[in-house]
Amino acid sequence: MKITFLGATRTVTGSNFLVEACGKKFLIDCGMWQGKAEMEGQNAEEFAFKPTEIDFMLLTHAHIDHSGRIPKLYNEGFRNKIYAHKATCDLCALMLPDSGHIQEMENQWKNKKRKRKGEEEKSPLYTAEEAARSLEIFEPVQYDEIIEITEDIHVRFNDAGHMLGSSIIELWTKEEGKETKTVFTGDLGNNDIPLLDSPTMIERADYLIMESTYGSRFHLRNDEKAELFLDIVSETLDNGGSVVIPSFAVGRTQEILYEINKLKEIKEDDEFRRKYKTLMKSNVYVDSPLAISATEVFRENTNLFEKEIQEEIMKGDNPLEFPGLKFTQTADESKALNEDETPSIIISASGMCEVGRIKHHLKHNLWNPKSTILFVGYQAPGTLGYNIVNGEKKVKIFGEEIAVNARIEYIEGYSGHADQEGLMNFIYSFISKPKHIFLVHGEEESQNILREKIQQEVGIGVTIPKFGETFEINGMEDKIQMTHKIERKIVTTGIRSEILGRLENLKEEIKDMNNYVRQDLEDDKLKDEDIFRINEKIKDLEKQILNVIEG
Repeated sequence: MKITFLGATRTVTGSNFLVEACGKKFLIDCGMWQGKAEMEGQNAEEFAFKPTEIDFMLLTHAHIDHSGRIPKLYNEGFRNKIYAHKATCDLCALMLPDSGHIQEMENQWKNKKRKRKGEEEKSPLYTAEEAARSLEIFEPVQYDEIIEITEDIHVRFNDAGHMLGSSIIELWTKEEGKETKTVFTGDLGNNDIPLLDSPTMIERADYLIMESTYGSRFHLRNDEKAELFLDIVSETLDNGGSVVIPSFAVGRTQEILYEINKLKEIKEDDEFRRKYKTLMKSNVYVDSPLAISATEVFRENTNLFEKEIQEEIMKGDNPLEFPGLKFTQTADESKALNEDETPSIIISASGMCEVGRIKHHLKHNLWNPKSTILFVGYQAPGTLGYNIVNGEKKVKIFGEEIAVNARIEYIEGYSGHADQEGLMNFIYSFISKPKHIFLVHGEEESQNILREKIQQEVGIGVTIPKFGETFEINGMEDKIQMTHKIERKIVTTGIRSEILGRLENLKEEIKDMNNYVRQDLEDDKLKDEDIFRINEKIKDLEKQILNVIEG
């Protein structure tokens, strides 16, 4: 058997692994890269394999960094089955066309810039319609069923506890009379994620390909994060501000709704009741069409919830419903939220603040010291969310510089990923331990710390593969060997090209500045002190340009 690592290597996005075994070629996941511009640029690269030669695909879950390039795969000729849990198929039916719509909108905007520069216009990675067509090859499966792909290849999907339908995949391959079992974790969830069951513990594996997003960190426990959430929200509302929560439309949004509904059961002291009353008097808006549709998918798959929650639902207590909860479908309804000065809670996608309605809410709230921006999920380096969480004082949104005056909070315990303790417990739980572990889906620092801990405490060899590396696993001799490496065709942005790129951006920004300043100066209501301030800023800019020229 050979495994080629073609994504989520020393980074957390772009999950994609090519497996060659028993005379077949198949994929585990086909996700998009997210984050820095050069990272996202890799989505348009040619696949390192011929899509028409892939016999089937196994999909761990619906998140775009695991599923987002499936329409591209389909467009390039792949027509065989994609096996995924039923809930994953349901969510992909929402998320992939939504991703296609985003591709179209962003490409339209980029084409306008290309046209102004005299450059050739390009097509989007895929359209919403193309994404919808790719859904025809999905094959829904259930947890715990052993599926015979061929006589020598069998798979089983197990609950990964990361999001609705997320799966740990057990893969059995039989070559030369010997059976080898390889386990792909996908993304492992916490043991205390609201709504969902804990990750399934696997009894045995020969080889383990495991995520490592939080391999160096520990999450807050559930009761701590719920109280912290209430403290942050009530303090902000008491101060007359709004709480904006950039949330992933699928998973985190539904968990936050559940937490808000369940807070009343934590404590009974007077101060807690006061804070809870403040929260319940406020409107909670879910401002994301995708999140609204995904919440419906959650309601239709309550059989995947924890047993206690299923019992509550049977009694008529739906954990995704409570007074004050409102869903905003249209763009006009979304805009109205920013025109209303009443303190409220706004949950909006995307979770990393890169696209969608959240950018409008940030534009209207980041500058306001009364408001709070509350992050509840992983922020990839290079994203707007990452920059805000890591202390940027000014950020650009829609070409406009916005001061970050709002209170910035990050409750890590809401992450859908297991922390270091959860990852280690998953390894400890094997009755027959893996012979070797490959760490994927993590930044290098997290992976290095986790590798050291695994080797010291469990004594299992650990490899952190690089992009394009192929490892041959010899089941007969229990040997692992890196046989070859695919070199990227794309050249990463060096410092020289980065400078040239910045110069091009400056040209556009100076044009924008010229238009904005002229508009301001034509305003009869502009005060003398404002004119003086604009003049001083332009003088400062002139000095900086002269310093660069003279340097």
